[in-house]
Amino acid sequence: MIEAKRGWEILNKKIEMKTRILAIAVFINFISLTFNLLAQSVGINATGSLPESSALLDLSSTNKGFLITRVDTANIVSPAFGLMTLAPTDSCLYLYNGINWMGMGGGGSNCSCNCSSSGGTAAIFPCGGTAIPIIDITSTTGEIWMDRNLGASQAATSSTDAASFGDIYQWGRCSDGHEKRSSFTTTTVSLTDTPGNSNFIMTTNAPFDWRSPQNNNLWQGLTGINNPCPTGYRIPTESELNAERLSWSSNDSAGAFGSPLKLPMGGFRFYNTGSIGYVDINGYYWSSTVSGTEAQSLAFLSSFAYISTDDRAYGFSVRCIKD
Repeated sequence: MIEAKRGWEILNKKIEMKTRILAIAVFINFISLTFNLLAQSVGINATGSLPESSALLDLSSTNKGFLITRVDTANIVSPAFGLMTLAPTDSCLYLYNGINWMGMGGGGSNCSCNCSSSGGTAAIFPCGGTAIPIIDITSTTGEIWMDRNLGASQAATSSTDAASFGDIYQWGRCSDGHEKRSSFTTTTVSLTDTPGNSNFIMTTNAPFDWRSPQNNNLWQGLTGINNPCPTGYRIPTESELNAERLSWSSNDSAGAFGSPLKLPMGGFRFYNTGSIGYVDINGYYWSSTVSGTEAQSLAFLSSFAYISTDDRAYGFSVRCIKD
């Protein structure tokens, strides 16, 4: 009996050892398979076909689609470059380009494609600016405007909503990158309408313009030189901006935000230092109207608003009007 018991013990130990060895082998194979999947393309389909080698993830089906996230851009904190979402608010598809959300079209009545000129489709932003959703609003004056500043990721939710500030342009310049709030600076004044770089041009010499000699024909009308607005829109005139100001409930920043345009206080960029100042304090918006060696703008702060005449090398906000 003792010998039989010992025999069973020896047999059980052998079985236990083999089981452990088998488990270890299975685990090693699983780890190997996992690393193999991580290193190669993954295909999800009903046919068992291999995925495309150029795709990290290849989805294929004859009766099912790919379901994208459905969340408004305003609810996404610190979006990653290339992030996409379908916004329930307007049923539009958005792509984050690292700076702003780009409208990519969709099922809503106000969705825009913001396509490039490739494939024969006319560019919506012919001056090369950051593509943003094009949503119309009608002011109390009867004019139709874009609902946000050029370069802004959203319409303003308050006078100090940073996401609504958008870009700041030197008067008459195209969207060449200089309008970005973090763009580099240069003291080399341009001799042409197209500087050929994305630098904000600083100057300390009268007439304080980024271009020498000055060109009064910039930004004039729908087909004006360097018009940064999307197709069908243009820079407003001084009289159009002033008409909006006169329609406000109060002649100050509260009236500016309380209007259908919801104009925020994005500050401005100094032409002599390149620094940005008066953010959350002042709002400055360029018009297309020339005044001598300067140009006219709409300015407002917490105590009052007025039409201002300013040097063209300043960086101000831009709100486009429909022609």
